[in-house]
Amino acid sequence: MHRPPRPATLSRRNLRACWLVLAALITGLAGYSTDTLAAKPAAASAAPRDCNSAEPGKDPRAAQPGANKDKTGKKAKKRLCQASKTPAPASYATRPAARAAADNIALNNALNRKWVRATLAQARMLPEVVRAVTPAQDPGVRNWQVYRARMVDPVRVEAGVQFWLRNAKTLERAERETGVPASVVVGILGVETIYGKRMGKFRVLDALATLAFDFPSSHAKAPARAAYFLQELEDFLVWCEASGRDPLTVRGSYAGAMGMAQFMPSSWRKYAVDFDGDGKMDLFSNSADAIGSVANYLAAFGWKAGMPTHYPVQLDASRLNLDALLEKDILPSMTPTQMTERGVVLPAQALQHPGPLALIELVNGTDAAPGYVAGTENFYVVTRYNWSSFYAMAVIELGLAVQAQLPGSMAPH
Repeated sequence: MHRPPRPATLSRRNLRACWLVLAALITGLAGYSTDTLAAKPAAASAAPRDCNSAEPGKDPRAAQPGANKDKTGKKAKKRLCQASKTPAPASYATRPAARAAADNIALNNALNRKWVRATLAQARMLPEVVRAVTPAQDPGVRNWQVYRARMVDPVRVEAGVQFWLRNAKTLERAERETGVPASVVVGILGVETIYGKRMGKFRVLDALATLAFDFPSSHAKAPARAAYFLQELEDFLVWCEASGRDPLTVRGSYAGAMGMAQFMPSSWRKYAVDFDGDGKMDLFSNSADAIGSVANYLAAFGWKAGMPTHYPVQLDASRLNLDALLEKDILPSMTPTQMTERGVVLPAQALQHPGPLALIELVNGTDAAPGYVAGTENFYVVTRYNWSSFYAMAVIELGLAVQAQLPGSMAPH
């Protein structure tokens, strides 16, 4: 019986040779090595590129020869980075609480309801903001010396000197009109934003909506804090409408603070001033307005011209009653005589102080003894900007460190 001829078969040697030829062709076209093709199936997904692994704003391949001229490579990197981004944060468009808040905000402030609703619908929940305000399970012990080293550092001092020199006349005028020393204003602007260099990266709309509607329930004061941020969200929208700013473009801190002075929206509405008279209150790029607004804020909270912020103290262990001394925390509530009776050794100037004092404790972790000063009513005023004795001392000491570096003709008399 006639049979058709048997089809020719390839030996293993010939089959491997064909495979290598095919792989070489693919390699030449795609730019991959045969080792790479053999090591991982084509369907396997590579780990997403870390778009932030190099210096911010720079391509991690920049060290390779010719990388800066490789436009194709830059586009490929951009596509890889975009592909590796996490999904967009959740919107508040369908949240009943957000829609109800929008209606109340519109009604309370005679705003267009559709505009308020449409604006809040574009707010996004930011998990990183929730994490920032979530209490740590083990907060540890704070350390004043570590905090001070971070805030009163050479970068801030040098930037403060340059800022003071550029704005000397404005600072002098603010001190003359409000009684608030230039050093305190400079200290606040330095601690807050390094004179405008770090004003925050978050959309204020997103930050405030997150804190208003998703404040972490683990916080001891969650309901009160959520209510506070809802009010700030309302003030923010009112401020945007009144000033003509686009609420979708304004950026600030994770808590919604804005500008060089990091004013919350309510503070911006109450205490910001047009200090240079140009018809606008601009705390983002106008140093004069920022200086005048900080001084106005402190004056509004009761700054007393000529009063020191604090006095150095020593403690007499033989009659020390620390519990009684710290009972009211940073609120000035003791006369110099009362402080003395409870074991505080005050300098002569403090003994003549006309108002109440508070013993300010500056803890230094677990490895060093705390530091102490006697805070005056002006020290307490600084804490109205940020409820923290660490913050107030850093502001005061940064301002004095900057002042000490000024040219001799500008040094305080």
